[in-house]
Amino acid sequence: MMPTLSPNTQAILLLTAPLIAGRGTSSSELLTPSEYKRLARHLREIQRQPADLVSPESADLLRACQPVIDESRLQRLLGRGFLLSQVIERWQTRAIWVVSRADAEYPRRLKARLREDAPAVIYGCGDMGLLETGGLAVVGSRHVDDSLIDYTMAVGRLAARAGRTLVSGGAKGIDQAAMRGALEAGGKVSGVLADSLEKTTMNREHRNLLLDGQLVLISPYDPSAGFNVGNAMQRNKLIYALADASLVVSSDMNKGGTWAGATEQLDKLKFVPVYVRSTGETSAGLNALRSKGALPWPNPQDVDALQVVFDVASPTPAQPPQSGLALFSGTDATDAAPSAPSVAEPAPVTETPSESVPPPSQAPSSEVVVPAPEPASLVSPPSEVPPETASTPVSAPTTPADALFAAVRQAITSLLKAPMKDAEVATALDVSTAQAKAWLQRLVEEGVIEKQKKPAGYILKQSSLFE
Repeated sequence: MMPTLSPNTQAILLLTAPLIAGRGTSSSELLTPSEYKRLARHLREIQRQPADLVSPESADLLRACQPVIDESRLQRLLGRGFLLSQVIERWQTRAIWVVSRADAEYPRRLKARLREDAPAVIYGCGDMGLLETGGLAVVGSRHVDDSLIDYTMAVGRLAARAGRTLVSGGAKGIDQAAMRGALEAGGKVSGVLADSLEKTTMNREHRNLLLDGQLVLISPYDPSAGFNVGNAMQRNKLIYALADASLVVSSDMNKGGTWAGATEQLDKLKFVPVYVRSTGETSAGLNALRSKGALPWPNPQDVDALQVVFDVASPTPAQPPQSGLALFSGTDATDAAPSAPSVAEPAPVTETPSESVPPPSQAPSSEVVVPAPEPASLVSPPSEVPPETASTPVSAPTTPADALFAAVRQAITSLLKAPMKDAEVATALDVSTAQAKAWLQRLVEEGVIEKQKKPAGYILKQSSLFE
């Protein structure tokens, strides 16, 4: 179901989105990703949220943001309510939904892995639940021969038979071949588009798959956006962030989006293992990726053999929802209950330090499709939302493991009023350094603490100091 457009998301769209209903020209005043990141961090520091910028009492807050973003520029962007109402109506008639990092429905894998670098807004169409299933990312060049197309389609079909979601970018060549193979075999597909989301969702073939829950298409860019090389490069990290393992079927060397995405994953991000095709004609690009640490694809021919690929995958940061454990600030429970602390266990996800989540009375619901807002409702700002504190206490533990880590969380947070190294924490708690590292890493993933360089050590996040 389509999520409600929350007040926070409305504000973020006004600040960052071109709001183009069809063809048109975007505003040159839009906040860039880095500018919005600075603004969001500033709002969090003063215990406010994006929705407060369009409240009736926003004048003082806009002035308070002047050191970060020019006040008059913010006013002009926030005054685009009528444009927003028009474009929302257009999106809703096409079943396009929008979520922001301030929403509980935002893909948790992206939030956990990319943190503040996760796109402020995600547009999409189809079943959002597919974005939490992980799966196999398959990427490659646009211009390939028929033999590689057949090879890639076979990989997609195998992923479908194994019940693994296929994650790719929807580009011509390898991406489309992998997605087509999985879909034709009855599998599920998550497509991360760099352009033309609206056009793609209106394709008759895609429409049926979207409605049937077999396909979800998302993009961090405006649904009307055309192709842009930079956008294509940037979306690659989203593909890897949504997957459990990845396969590069073909790649140029030192150029192209496939190469850039794979090398970023190998050298920096390291979300998932990167495999490269190991049969057929080789290439300089694939050989270079092997030298950087990519693994040879084991060429699995059946479901059991494919499992080997995922056995070496990094642990995924997201788990299926479970009620009764509130891990998002100010939202309903959305994450699975944690197990006993371990370095390799999936970490619960909290809201990024960039935004606050609206209080429960305004929390978006994924169960209802709301009609497009009347223009007046967006020209007239929503009522002010009470400021959120940095975090909401975790609900009562439901298992012995929960109870254990609740005690650990309290003990560590009481220690980290000043920076401490993992060895110092281990000494204070009388546990091994390895155990202390596991607990500290989990709290980093929860957003409770952070690891800083100067002075070196772990410390409570600024937002947590207000607790």
